[in-house]
Amino acid sequence: MCGIVGWTDFCGKLTKDAELLKTMAEKLSKRGPDASGYWYSAEAALGHRRLVVVDPEGGRQPMIRNRDNNQYVLVYNGELYNTEELRKELELKGYSFDGWSDTEVLLNAYIEWGEECLQKLNGIFAFAVWDSKKKVLFLARDRVGVKPLFYYQKGSTVLFASEIKAILAHPSMTAKINREGLAELFALGPARTPGHGIFSGIAELRPGCCMEVNPKGCSVKQYWILNSHSHEEDFHRTVERVRELVYDSIKRQLVSDVPLCTLLSGGLDSSAITAIAAQEYQNEKNGPISTFSIDYLGNDKYFQTSELQPNEDSPWIERVSDYLGSKHSACIIDTPELTEALYSAVIARDLPGMADVDASLLLFCRWVKQRATVGLSGECADEVFGGYPWFYHKRDTKNPTFPWSHRIEDRLKLYSHELQDAIGPEKYIADRYEEAIEEVPRYTGEPSADAKMRELFYFNLTRWMPTLLDRKDRMSMAAGLELRVPFCDHRLVEYAWNIPWEMKNYKNREKGLLRQALTGLLPEDVLWRKKSPYPKTHNPSYIEAVRGLTLSMLGDHSSPLHLFINKSAVGELAYSIKKDTNIPWFGQLMNAPQLLAYLLQINFWLKEYHVIIE
Repeated sequence: MCGIVGWTDFCGKLTKDAELLKTMAEKLSKRGPDASGYWYSAEAALGHRRLVVVDPEGGRQPMIRNRDNNQYVLVYNGELYNTEELRKELELKGYSFDGWSDTEVLLNAYIEWGEECLQKLNGIFAFAVWDSKKKVLFLARDRVGVKPLFYYQKGSTVLFASEIKAILAHPSMTAKINREGLAELFALGPARTPGHGIFSGIAELRPGCCMEVNPKGCSVKQYWILNSHSHEEDFHRTVERVRELVYDSIKRQLVSDVPLCTLLSGGLDSSAITAIAAQEYQNEKNGPISTFSIDYLGNDKYFQTSELQPNEDSPWIERVSDYLGSKHSACIIDTPELTEALYSAVIARDLPGMADVDASLLLFCRWVKQRATVGLSGECADEVFGGYPWFYHKRDTKNPTFPWSHRIEDRLKLYSHELQDAIGPEKYIADRYEEAIEEVPRYTGEPSADAKMRELFYFNLTRWMPTLLDRKDRMSMAAGLELRVPFCDHRLVEYAWNIPWEMKNYKNREKGLLRQALTGLLPEDVLWRKKSPYPKTHNPSYIEAVRGLTLSMLGDHSSPLHLFINKSAVGELAYSIKKDTNIPWFGQLMNAPQLLAYLLQINFWLKEYHVIIE
């Protein structure tokens, strides 16, 4: 994986900005610690930071190829999983290759097919290609948005980068936020509306979209959408097809020239990935697959079961590791490093995020990076197959809102009247919710109950899943670790999209269809283990640490957050927390301690990024 950065300005003066491009690219050095490269012309500048995974020599970037009296230049962040199929197809068309990298295949695919190459790609990617003859910059992002891409346009200038921090490094940029950005932060956050970069003027290229920049301006096009239609296959064939797609996706994503591992929680998704990876490693005589897990100091003493976290992961991890013969190690995190990493996680994401849920993943990725460079993770199976509680336990609410964010009233109590008047949080959420409903691809004749479930799946795929993918990308890449997500394979997403709920809900169990499809791969007790989310600390020392940091922030008159909060209400919450409430305000994991930690992250972000309120 890598980091990309660059810009176009058709005034023809960019060759004077060589050092500036390097400065911007340096902001992405953690994404690409192994190498850097730069390319300039009068109208375009492209920079790259590289994490070497495949073909160390042949995959250098920016990559330049000449064909038909034209020069094409590529910077690329991602991984293609159908590289060899594309290479063979291009060779039949007369292309030759200097190495075995997917970078070279991608560039030649664009040269041959232009924008239509996107329909042929299986992978995760964000890339930019400069066409010297046409004077066109082409940008694209993968279908479900695993890899990030942000941009800023003003006049004849377009800046782009993998992360916002690189764009902000340009001298023409100022970190500003307007009322809409504040609403994203305080009402929707840590989720974001698709396409929003929070900072004023900075947008995100949405998943499944491409953009063309030329002397006349820039235009964005959606090249991939979910198509809704009836599902014609019976349950038996559906199970077979899901099994085929899952196996193929995981096998494709095991290609690496550097040490590879899986992240193992003992749950269905990570255990299935590990089982298939272990089979492939055994077949290729690579020795046992390495597996890694995360836990917290004190959880063996303080963990308490709940509806959302029914059991600890540790016994299940041991069960799966022993069954598959993996080489397993566990990362144990203590409270002081977890609270300190709350702030490092903000810098990694460029925004306040999921508090200690982000911070712990960042620490875990740093630990894994000392042992491997590539990992496979089980994200997105819940969104694709229906694994979350809100698929099963519908809540009645007077305000239309997303199912992972029901308790807006509890957040509003902590906000100042001035902030609430400025952003209109309840209306803002309702408007974003209605926008999402309007986007849902529908088809005539679908029963109303099925249409409602389709809405819920669409919300999860386009509003909830991006939050987790943002988290996974930023925390892993901040550690120079590439994490792959096989359940995000677009073929699997497309196929599962039209499977009726009665099949997905097989045996009235979360991800029942997926469990049935994986029969024989894992022990039955693992296969049907009740879902347990990403582990978090239950140590009361974490609550005490967050309480202390919150009270310190409230007592600091220079804290920029004071403008936006009801200080007495925040202080009362900090004093009153005795233990984890187990009543989440965002997703399954973010309860009262995480709400305070989220406010701490906002306060830090406002100071660290010198944010100006417009």
